[in-house]
Amino acid sequence: MKRFVQIACLLLLAACSGGSGGSGSAPRNLDNACSILDQRPGYLRAFRAAERKWGVPVHVQMATIYQESKFIADARTPLRYSLGVIPIGRQSSAFGYSQALDGTWKEYQNQEGGRRTRRDSIRDATDFMGWYMAATQRSLGISLNDARNQYLAYHDGRTGYRRGSYRAKPWLIRIAGEVGARSEMYRTQLASCR
Repeated sequence: MKRFVQIACLLLLAACSGGSGGSGSAPRNLDNACSILDQRPGYLRAFRAAERKWGVPVHVQMATIYQESKFIADARTPLRYSLGVIPIGRQSSAFGYSQALDGTWKEYQNQEGGRRTRRDSIRDATDFMGWYMAATQRSLGISLNDARNQYLAYHDGRTGYRRGSYRAKPWLIRIAGEVGARSEMYRTQLASCR
């Protein structure tokens, strides 16, 4: 009986975990901005449209999307488990390229995007990020070129950033530094793309 319960739990876990294959899969070689854009020409069109509309540079958008979803369209946060085996839901409602939370996405839809926008659309996700980061610049004065601090405000929210909540999260400060470094790496690479 115990063996049956273990197998049933594993099957349930496999059924709930879903996949990220197909159109949601990431491009190869995520350390090369030119390679990413060669594989997904639609990405560059989306990045440039958001840059024109909101002023957020392509390399800042790319570094943030890398950190949030690794360029996987249908990325989700990990499952939480009860008793170590029973899935009880996701860690948060974050979804898609930008890992926008349900509430923030609805705010974006109401103010800017409209009801038909989708978090698994690169164009909608980059427009969302531009909208969010431009509002961060207006309210907190963080430059749109400052990937590190824009990411801290993106992750913890503008109110959390203003309060300095990230200071109690050494792991987040480290990751924000990595986003800043990746942004600079992508900026250098983009200058040499065809």
